[in-house]
Amino acid sequence: MRYLNNKYIFLAFVFLVLTVVTSSFSRNKSTCFIGMCYNAISENNSVITNGPKKMTDKVEKTDEQWRKELTPEQYRITRKGGTERAFTGQYWNHKENGKYVCIGCGNELFKSETKFDSGCGWPSFYQPTDSNNIDEREDRSLVRVRTEVVCNRCGAHLGHVFEDGPKPTGLRYCINSAALDFQSDDKEAQREETK
Repeated sequence: MRYLNNKYIFLAFVFLVLTVVTSSFSRNKSTCFIGMCYNAISENNSVITNGPKKMTDKVEKTDEQWRKELTPEQYRITRKGGTERAFTGQYWNHKENGKYVCIGCGNELFKSETKFDSGCGWPSFYQPTDSNNIDEREDRSLVRVRTEVVCNRCGAHLGHVFEDGPKPTGLRYCINSAALDFQSDDKEAQREETK
């Protein structure tokens, strides 16, 4: 009987620790344990956490259209919420000047000036070009609650944002290369040279 009491005490302790850890990793008070319970009934277990967005130029396509336009890897990542392996993406170590846009709709997401080497194996940025171009949602697909980043225009899964980035924001937007396309600032200079 004493063994059973210790077992329940241990389980209660683990539950308490997980509650505290989950709350401490969150960026938003709505992701505390009580908020998680309340939001658990939300559709797809995801809740937008960074406020209302502009509703202009939304891109809506059928699943079949996305499959035709994207490579299988791009589709898996952007439409099904997948993740590419670390240190394998096209842009994880990319250093050219320019802007990174959504592979699905061309929405400008990040500028090269905000890209930094986080050592994680994915392109990392400390801030988006415009916070209205992305949405952030709770992601409870793992034990730890994370903040998913999606394109506000077409809903493409981009990656996640963490609170371990450099100044001035302290944020690390950890983004899949397959969700991005790069547009060089040097394209105009290259065109002039070829004339």
